[in-house]
Amino acid sequence: MKSITKIFSVLGVSLALGLSSCVGDLDLLPNDPNQLTANKFAENPSEYLMQVMMKCYSGMAISGQTGPDGSSDISGLDGGTSQYTRALYMLQEFTTDESKWIWPDAGVVDLVTNTWGNGNVNIFGTYSRLYVHIAICNDFLRLVNNLGDYGISPDAQLQATLEQYKLEARALRAMSYYWALDLFGNASFIDETQPAGTAPVQYSRRQLYDWLAGELETLVAAFPDTTPIYGRVGKDGVEALLARLYLNAEVYTDGQVSAWDKCSQHCANIIARHQGEGFRSQGLVPSYMYLFCGDNHEYMPGGGGVNEILWGIPYDSQAIQPYGGTMFLCAAGISNMTWADNDAIMTASDYGMSAQWGCMHATEQFADKFTAGDLRWSMWCKEAQGFSKENTGFSTFTDGYGVVKFTNLLKGNVTDPSQWNTTDNTKNWSTANGGIYDPVGGSAARAQNFPDTDLPLLRLADVYLMYTEANIMGGAGNANDALNYVNLVRARAGLQAWTQSDLTADNILDERCRELYWELTRRSDLVRHGKFSGSAYNWSWKSNEVNGAPFAETMDLFPIPQNVIAAQPEFNQNPGY
Repeated sequence: MKSITKIFSVLGVSLALGLSSCVGDLDLLPNDPNQLTANKFAENPSEYLMQVMMKCYSGMAISGQTGPDGSSDISGLDGGTSQYTRALYMLQEFTTDESKWIWPDAGVVDLVTNTWGNGNVNIFGTYSRLYVHIAICNDFLRLVNNLGDYGISPDAQLQATLEQYKLEARALRAMSYYWALDLFGNASFIDETQPAGTAPVQYSRRQLYDWLAGELETLVAAFPDTTPIYGRVGKDGVEALLARLYLNAEVYTDGQVSAWDKCSQHCANIIARHQGEGFRSQGLVPSYMYLFCGDNHEYMPGGGGVNEILWGIPYDSQAIQPYGGTMFLCAAGISNMTWADNDAIMTASDYGMSAQWGCMHATEQFADKFTAGDLRWSMWCKEAQGFSKENTGFSTFTDGYGVVKFTNLLKGNVTDPSQWNTTDNTKNWSTANGGIYDPVGGSAARAQNFPDTDLPLLRLADVYLMYTEANIMGGAGNANDALNYVNLVRARAGLQAWTQSDLTADNILDERCRELYWELTRRSDLVRHGKFSGSAYNWSWKSNEVNGAPFAETMDLFPIPQNVIAAQPEFNQNPGY
């Protein structure tokens, strides 16, 4: 059982956020006398500081303060669509070959078909979500730095706690600035040194990259080596984010900075801290699908098991219930279908869920990257279940393989495939991986509307692949280590080892796709390899063509939303928009 009170003790607390502008700043200390006043705050600063700190965390997990159908911290999008990671998913995954959303939701079709403009509501929603989160973190930092204004003089114990809180708030803010850099380039910037309500300035992409690199280097040096409390970020997560920043340095600086060596070194630092446990004693979880099931909290920082998930977001079927997060990732890819009614078969309860949306499937080109025996796609629904690989019908769920990666099932110790019902076609995955899930804990009896599954943001397997890519693309690190690391990832997936001749740019890009699909990496990876825009690589419905067609290179960046430009006309729009 998860200790949810230790994760987000503030999920229900009302902070009276004055969200008058998504590009301005926030003031987290409410003025409502029935809520938190300065006097009440001074009476028990430790309690209230923890509550405000947890809002920095919960801002990445949920949309607002009152549950999945309740309020949202931003306006213009419903609470489900505007949740932090779901908003990111729309831009990072819908726009690529990995994920096609078939419902005609406003603005979403434009993302799926690469036909968006600067008025797209979901692009504005993602931008707003990032900057609301940044503002929350800024306000927490202002509060901690100005406790004297409330007559508070922290003792040594409280001061030490506050210093750790500040590191975490800066790390959480850095994650949001990373996404602003990656998605929008020339983006708004403001930190805690400016008073609340100060209008942000626009940083160039290079300016934001330089600031973020310096901030993350400082945080990595300052973070303790100790294991963080479950649900919170520690040194591994921060350093993995820094490695990812350096992986994309040439993109973020328009070729002016190459940082393959820095990426490699930070990956090596993380790898060194994870030796001696897990798969082949290299820090990976023994089985791939364990990372995406209902009790994957064991693999989170502070979860008590093999810590492959370096930074993740906790979820709980009773206490943390957004329509984004892992709820979105579990429900969107499954449906209740029968042969008689649908010429296909799929059952939500086989994946530990009662909710089923049936609105997201794979493209043909994505499916073609996998081969028989790869455990990472072993739970997908394919021809045997009535699904086709081709995507000729844009709005037909079964026109495209049914991707199942995140489930609410429980991991188990079943090793005898004979314990499974192998005549049920919905369980095509059961014998393929030797019975990876407990057939009792993972049965219909467990089916829930919301999952307990936590959401990985950065994983050790990604670090191994980043090290390998830094060697392939920039000659950084050790070539033998690079080969061993990618083969470690492939071995866990049940695949044959590569040789040095297999270490190519195309191969590492495809391996990252197979290992990290639906984990918010794909668009960035394609851009880095020159295969997002243009004609180097096409996929179904790219540019709204059934077989795919090129789109302009300027769309490697999303537009600064027109609402932001209207509010601050001195901001420059990205080229092409």
